[in-house]
Amino acid sequence: MTMSASRAFFCLASALALIAAPPAFAAKRERERLLARAPVPADLRKDGDAESRLIEIYRLIGIGDAGKALSQAERLVGDYPQFQLGQLVYGDLLALRVRPVRMLGDLPDADQRDATALDALRLESAMRLKALRERPPAGSVPSQFAKLAGSSKHAIAVDASRSRLYLFENDGSGLKLIADYYISVGKSGIDKSIEGDMRTPLGVYYITGRLDPRTLKAFYGAGALPINYPNPLDTRNGKTGGGIWLHGTPAEQFSRPPLATDGCVVVANPDLRRILDTVEPRSTPVVIAERLQWVPPQAAIAASKAFEATFDAWRRAKSAGDMLGTMAFYSSDFASYGKSLADWSMVVQQDMTRNARRPLQSKELSILHWQSGTVNSMVVTFGEVAEGATTGPVRRQYWLQLQGLWKIIFEGTIG
Repeated sequence: MTMSASRAFFCLASALALIAAPPAFAAKRERERLLARAPVPADLRKDGDAESRLIEIYRLIGIGDAGKALSQAERLVGDYPQFQLGQLVYGDLLALRVRPVRMLGDLPDADQRDATALDALRLESAMRLKALRERPPAGSVPSQFAKLAGSSKHAIAVDASRSRLYLFENDGSGLKLIADYYISVGKSGIDKSIEGDMRTPLGVYYITGRLDPRTLKAFYGAGALPINYPNPLDTRNGKTGGGIWLHGTPAEQFSRPPLATDGCVVVANPDLRRILDTVEPRSTPVVIAERLQWVPPQAAIAASKAFEATFDAWRRAKSAGDMLGTMAFYSSDFASYGKSLADWSMVVQQDMTRNARRPLQSKELSILHWQSGTVNSMVVTFGEVAEGATTGPVRRQYWLQLQGLWKIIFEGTIG
């Protein structure tokens, strides 16, 4: 869809001024008739289908083909009767037959409650169009994905400024964008800090599980994928709260306004089903950013090279049984599940004794980069395998750049 076509939609009356208006009929009754039609069965709905059809309707409006736009809008609301934005556009196209339409959702007699709902739908429309106009450069990736192990088959990135979730496949040759979806975030916006603030957290997270929709309230729709908020960096910064999920919508609601959740990331149920069928818990990273920075894959890798040298120096010191050298990489305020730095030093010593100075290899290494203001951090996941062994613990570390030096602020075994 072109920029001029999108502008034409928001000037609907002028865009279609040359279309002759046929005889008037009851728009409200027509909409009610369509709502009563049996929708497409849920298991046949495809992810992204409703949005792509809506955008095609916008395009037809933009080029002045109101008749075809109306026909397609009728089919859209018949298949997705709970898609409020589709209903709104359909209503405008019906109204255009009998009077000028000045804006999306042009209801002259709307009361304050209706006006608030209309504003939310107009914002949803604008955000969908913004994300489709401002596409990521071909072949680019979010800057946070510095290095992703082959065991992470997929990755998710959320751009709050565009109300958009991007789904990637990691096929061994790098990350490839395979789908993207409109999403809703917290009622109060982003950057969650305390329990109940109605904000969506920002940071690097991992999906921790998959919740069966049969065990959930209908409010959550097709299911839910919890993420590990608060992560160790969040906890270090005093952030509180929890229960942040990626989930769907109730059956009667196709999508929600851009700012409408208690802090979760919410997508339409057909889109969520695709995500549920695709990603794996524990190995799928989720980046939530105010605005994603898209870079060539080589640039993301290059940004982590200096850090990788530090990580490798830590690994070599531990392999050599150099206790003093190893612990120099840990921050003085290190914490891990209630263990202080002194407590953790005993864990490290036990690891060294068990490994008997055998070289340690970092298998399936993933590095995710998070920078917010002056805070620069890395989330590192790897399998620690001693020479001669076939398996070892899977560890996750959080590194923070403190006074120009990389220090470990958290380390734990996750598998």
